[in-house]
Amino acid sequence: MDEPGWELLSKRDIYRGYVTLTEHEVMLPNGDVTHYEVDESYPCGVAVLGLTESGHIRLAREYRYPVGRWIYDLPGGGANIGEDPVDAARREYEEETGLSPVDLTHLHTFYQNPGRSSVPVHLYLCRSVVSGTPVTDDPQEVVRTVEMSLHELDDRISSGEIIDPALLISRLIAAQKGYLPPVS
Repeated sequence: MDEPGWELLSKRDIYRGYVTLTEHEVMLPNGDVTHYEVDESYPCGVAVLGLTESGHIRLAREYRYPVGRWIYDLPGGGANIGEDPVDAARREYEEETGLSPVDLTHLHTFYQNPGRSSVPVHLYLCRSVVSGTPVTDDPQEVVRTVEMSLHELDDRISSGEIIDPALLISRLIAAQKGYLPPVS
């Protein structure tokens, strides 16, 4: 099946702040030229599914302004330009939990909004940590670390309380790869 792509003709930033919105001028397969806005805020995102020695899941609890509520999600964030995703995952996990990952296993890479964002999100599993240093210098980022049993996590997923895509995908992929039991 012939599935032609679009040709990038030019691009320019139309907004640069905490997020970066870029306007792409593209040629469609039929020859028409159009403009398409793309979120290019950072090179990639990272999130870490942390397991405790007792088999609990280590989560972040944060207020997420766009959805207007506190949610459970995975410790993570955006990589800096030139930063390797695994290094970004290690840095973000330590910043948000105060714990430094000893081991990180790549679980999966996905795109949170492939219709508007070019940013891949790399998911990792962490089974072992040592003491680290949390970072508390960003007033927009107040993170509480929460440990939750797998049963409680699965119940919160089933009830619809868990809405973070990285957490949902990590739970599924970790089970599929045998790192966690199947979703209950």
